[in-house]
Parts: sequence; structure tokens; C-alpha cells
Amino acid sequence: MLTIENDQLTVVINPKGAELTHVYHRQENFDYIWNGSEWAKHAPVLFPAIGRSMDDHYLIKGKEYPMPQHGFVSGYEFEVLSHESDRLVLSLKDNQETYKMYPFHFELQIEFALKECQLEQNFSVINLDNEALSFSIGSHPAFNVPIDETGEFSDYYLSFLTNQGEKVEQIDVFDIVKKPHPYRTGNLTPLAELTSGRLALNHALFDEGLLILKGEMKQIELASEKTNHKVRLNLGDFPYLTLWTKEGLNLPYLCLEPFYGLPDIYDQPQEISQKEGNAIVAPGETGVYQYQLYFD
Repeated sequence: MLTIENDQLTVVINPKGAELTHVYHRQENFDYIWNGSEWAKHAPVLFPAIGRSMDDHYLIKGKEYPMPQHGFVSGYEFEVLSHESDRLVLSLKDNQETYKMYPFHFELQIEFALKECQLEQNFSVINLDNEALSFSIGSHPAFNVPIDETGEFSDYYLSFLTNQGEKVEQIDVFDIVKKPHPYRTGNLTPLAELTSGRLALNHALFDEGLLILKGEMKQIELASEKTNHKVRLNLGDFPYLTLWTKEGLNLPYLCLEPFYGLPDIYDQPQEISQKEGNAIVAPGETGVYQYQLYFD
């Protein structure tokens, strides 16, 4: 495990998968990040796919290639490029195994940087190939709810604001169908439970699984009237936000997931260069995607 810290926070990252594993509040000695056994992950990185590909395959110029759920980088050990007291940069390059799933040359660099109570994460996708890269990239952090063991899951809410700090009055949610894994139908509907920019949390919201949101929201706050501690997410370069907790188990965590990319539409095999929501990086270029977390 690798650690960065300052006076406010201690952050622990697993080089396998470049996974954020702990964020400790140093003064009060609690962890913001989920570490329960019922879902044995904490904050996996999603690349070069998000969600399920149809039949766990996708197409490049009509040829099928296998792609596991959320891509493959979570299973690989990242190289340490730089490690300072409050900053860490990790790197993963393509290899013979990844090339069978994603036949492109690339380097994925992930930076974790602390500044006071802010943790910034930067994802740099470097195109080392002679063709354009089309990919999805995302993050899947799970936060303890209740945050500091104060209250219950249903005592918490999410507030959605624009970059200008205005309440977001409408957010759309992608319709999901399970076959048996979750895919999109291609349709969007308004999130009916949103009231004046606020979504009250309860486990029933997730009976059908994940909620993939699209809207003007850029700042999301996880909070409760029963505690002064909060988690705030600035989506930065990520256009979608997914909410998820393991359905049917009433577990005390919630994932706030910045997505640049989307799961497939059911029964529609996807040509990767045309996949809805994907990022595109030209040969020799670098795409940079960042978001920030604030821990109060």
C-alpha cells in the first residue's frame, strides 16, 4: 500500500488497480471509504470500458474483442512514477494480455494530489498508437454512509449544484434493464425523487440497481443534518454520475461514480469508435480527465 497525507487527511492507495482504499480524517480518526466484506472493493478505476459490453464483447471494424465489466485495469499492478508526501503518480502501459482485449498501445497515468481537505484525481490517457483511441474512463469510490457512524443511511441526502452553485432542478436518469446484467435501454427519464436539487437517500432507490445520471450537476454533496461531516464531489471533466449500493442488502455505503462513458444498450453490439459517451484521443496526444473530492 502507498500513502500520502497532510495535516487533515491520510490517504492510502493500492498500486494494484491504482485503487483508493482509505481516506482517514486525522483529527477524529475515522475512514470515509467503505471497507466492508460484502462488496470487497473500495474505488476501482474503470478503463477502457464502463459497465457491461453486450455479451462481454465489443467491435473494432466489425471484429469482436472480449471486454470484462468495467474494463481490465483494476487487475493490474501500476508502476510508481512519483511519490511525494502529498502526491502520488502511478502508471500502467498496455501489455500482451491487454492487447488481446484492447488492441492499442497506451499509457494510463493516475495522479492523487492532496491540498488541505481536497483530494484531486487526474487520469491521463496517453495515446502511444498510430490510431485514435476510443475508450471510457471512470472512478467507482464507495463512501461510508453514515459518514462517521452518526445516524443511518436514510438520514443522509445528496445535494446537486451547478458550477455556479445553483440548485439543479431536473436530472435525467438512464433507464436500465437487467438481462441479467444491467444494460441501458437507450431511454432517459427525469429523476422523480429529486426535490429542489436534493435527493433523500434510502435503500429502496437502488432496488433495481444503479442510477446513471445526466444533467447540469457539477457539484454533489453527501450530507446529513445529524453530522457536520460531509463528502463533496466536483465532477470536473466527467459528464455523468452514477449512484450505486449493492441492492437488497441495506449496506452502509454509497458509490458516487464519475463516468466518462456508458454501459452498452441491450442487444446493440457497439463499434468502439462510435460508442456513445466515449472519449477520443488522437495518435500522439494525451487526454486528461480530473475530478476533486472534499472531505469535511
